[in-house]
Amino acid sequence: MTIDEASERYQIPMEILREYESWGLCGTVKKVMGAWQYDDQDLERLSLIMTLHDIGFSNAEMEEYMRLLLEEKNTEKQRMEMLDRRRGTALDEIHFREKQLERLDYLRFKIQKKKGERG
Repeated sequence: MTIDEASERYQIPMEILREYESWGLCGTVKKVMGAWQYDDQDLERLSLIMTLHDIGFSNAEMEEYMRLLLEEKNTEKQRMEMLDRRRGTALDEIHFREKQLERLDYLRFKIQKKKGERG
């Protein structure tokens, strides 16, 4: 599958595919007549990269995670630490948003209460 086909079929932005190629992590990707050819393993890695992107990893973090994954030398602990850090950040963001919602609801309550008193 070419880069264009992979981008279209799996809705992966071209810049992500090009970044992936630039990292040199495409172990089995072969260049045939000027076009990259992706196999199933490459597509699995791309899916993982998209997941990492969607959960908020930066390009540098994605590259580090993928390099650790491909090393296959007891890197589980390091990868788990990266995921735990991201999870902690996500929880902090959720708690911040919950506080925002509480304040919004309070302001809405005040407006509704005042409207009811006039009503």
